[in-house]
This record gives sequence, C-alpha cells and structure tokens, in this order.
Amino acid sequence: MDKVAKGAIAERLKQYSVQKGSNNKAAHVIGVNPAIVSNMLNGKWDSISEAMWRRVAAQIGYKRKEWITVETSVYKRAMQVLQDAQEESACFAVVAEAGSGKSLALKAYEEQNPETYVLSCSEYWNKKMFLSELLRTMGKASEGMTVGEMMEDVIRELKGKDFPLLVLDEADKLSDNVLYFFITLYNRLEDQCGIVLMATSFLQKRIEKGYRTNRRGYRELYSRVGRKFVKLGETTDNDIAEVCMANGIGDKTRIKRIAQECDGDLRRVRRMVLGAKKRMAEQESEEE
Repeated sequence: MDKVAKGAIAERLKQYSVQKGSNNKAAHVIGVNPAIVSNMLNGKWDSISEAMWRRVAAQIGYKRKEWITVETSVYKRAMQVLQDAQEESACFAVVAEAGSGKSLALKAYEEQNPETYVLSCSEYWNKKMFLSELLRTMGKASEGMTVGEMMEDVIRELKGKDFPLLVLDEADKLSDNVLYFFITLYNRLEDQCGIVLMATSFLQKRIEKGYRTNRRGYRELYSRVGRKFVKLGETTDNDIAEVCMANGIGDKTRIKRIAQECDGDLRRVRRMVLGAKKRMAEQESEEE
C-alpha cells in the first residue's frame, strides 16, 4: 500500500474519529488499540503493518476505487426520514427493497450527523451479542457486564446525548427475543431519542402477520412504530441513468440496457457499469 493510499485512509480515519466522538471511541468501534489510531493520525506509520491498514480501512468504510454516489429518489427519501426521526425524537419503521440504496443513504447520514448510531443486525445474535455490538457501536466496552447492565449502559449513553438517533439496520434479521428489545428501548427513550427500524419489506410482513395472529410482543411492536411502515419507494430508470452518467457511462444504449437488466438493484448497476468501463478501456487499448 503506497503513501497516498495511507494518507487517504488517515484522512478518513480523522473524520471517523470526529464522528464517533474521540480517537479512543473510534479505536474501540474499529476493534484496535488506541495507539494504532493515534499513530495513523500523527504520521507514525513505520510500525503499522499492511494488514492493519487494510483492517482499519475496511472498518471505517474507506474504498480505494472511486465510485460516485448519486442522490437517487430512495436516497433522498431515506435522508429525510432519518432527519425527521432525529430532530423529532420519533420512531419509524422504514422499508425498502435490497439494492435500492438505503444503506448508502444510511452510511452518508451517519457520517454527516453526530450522535447517530447505526447497528447492522445479524440473524445469529442473541440478547447479549446484540447489546455488546450496540455498545461497541457507541465506542463503549461491555466485557464482564450482564445483559441488564449492558441495557442500562445503553440507555444512560443515549439519554446523555442531544437528539441522538439509533438505527437498527436489517432489523428483519433479528430473532423475536432480540427484536423485543426494541420495545424496551422505545419505552425507556420515548421523546428522548429517535429510533429507526430499517429493513426490507419482509419486516413489514412479519410484524403485520404477528399482529394479526396475536403473536406475543407483536401488538406492542406494531403500536410503537405507529402502525405504519415508511416505504422509501423504488429505484427509477432516471435514477439508474444518473448513476451511470456520474460514473462514466454516457451512451444512451448502454444505459438503457443496464436499466433493463438490473431489476432496480443498484448493486447490480455498479457491477454492470464497472464491467462496461473495463471493456471500453480494453477496446481503446486494442485500437491503439
């Protein structure tokens, strides 16, 4: 890894540390010794391995390949909903299909707005793992703590902030026992913290079915999201065209084909655009 790349990572790390509140908190979230963060920020790079540079880069969202993010209709809607939740200390359940760009918007919002905590959920988490990861996202340790102690620490941390926002991304992956923690968080933080459940439409189907069948806890879940799900909409052909043009594809025929084949999935659009650019570069090289 050359010095230019390391400098770019260090610059991103500086922003990340500000976002997390301190260098030490950033180090805890990343999972490295605070001295590593300090050395990277202060240009003391000789003792830092290539593997550590790659690890930190991956954790803070640094990517060497430049890709221009376009504010699509889904992106703009997501940003507005997140802002409303934070400013109003409100609770929303937000749904959008996979590949629609909601995660890009979420990442951008987190980077731009302090006291925003985003937890990307996993299906294998139990209660302790959920709370441990949530505390880690806040830059706090959880070793040796009980589930009850961790929950109280989460509540204290959020109550001590001005207009905090907690986002449980991919919330549909959580088991019922862990998803019920949302009820506790809502009850303890009502009007003091914005809370957003973000997922695919499966979350809506799951909660509505649980409500209809009177499944334990689901009436409480449904009530606390206001018996409503905020739909971010779908990626339009115009959105896809803007993404293509922003990233170097201007040919209308190519753009039309990408729009037809991507099924509204921006991850697929990215792969197709990068593939098209690679083929274009190869053709230009052959012509020379």
